[in-house]
Amino acid sequence: MANHPPQNVSELLAQWRDGSAVEEAQLLAAVHDELRRIAAGYMRGERRDHSLQPTALVNEAYLRLVGQRDVQWEGRAHFFGIAARVMRQVLVDHARRRRALKRPHGRAAISASKIADPSTQGDVDVLALHEALEQLAALDARQAEIVELRYFGGLTEQEVAAMKHLSPATVRRDVASARFWLGQRMRSR
Repeated sequence: MANHPPQNVSELLAQWRDGSAVEEAQLLAAVHDELRRIAAGYMRGERRDHSLQPTALVNEAYLRLVGQRDVQWEGRAHFFGIAARVMRQVLVDHARRRRALKRPHGRAAISASKIADPSTQGDVDVLALHEALEQLAALDARQAEIVELRYFGGLTEQEVAAMKHLSPATVRRDVASARFWLGQRMRSR
């Protein structure tokens, strides 16, 4: 797929919200590689025999995203932030279905380092992480969103800062605080 400059993604989002299948096809072409990168990042933290592949995760997330024409997309970073959240929800739904089919004898442990760097290899209990992020969101919605955008959405510190109208230093502090809280929460499971 062709790479498009970030401003084209923002323009395509605006056209797509108003529009036609042509813009939708152009939008998919413009975002596919980045969505695939985000999906691959999520899948690196999954067990090796996971039945969902990055391409399937991208497709499922994209189908959910295209149904949201009423969203007022604020640009490229906003779109990819929501895409990351949708991918996480797809994985959570998949894990819930799998757990319903097979009763596990406990949850896999997750370390704070995996939260801080989801590219680390090893199994991550998606449901436990999802629950911890939901609990963090109840305490500090901004920190939970920053963690999601930064580590699961693949946005840089500067992109998160610009999107949330914060300084990069504030983003760094929020990530450090959230990482500590999530690490404590995950160890207590």
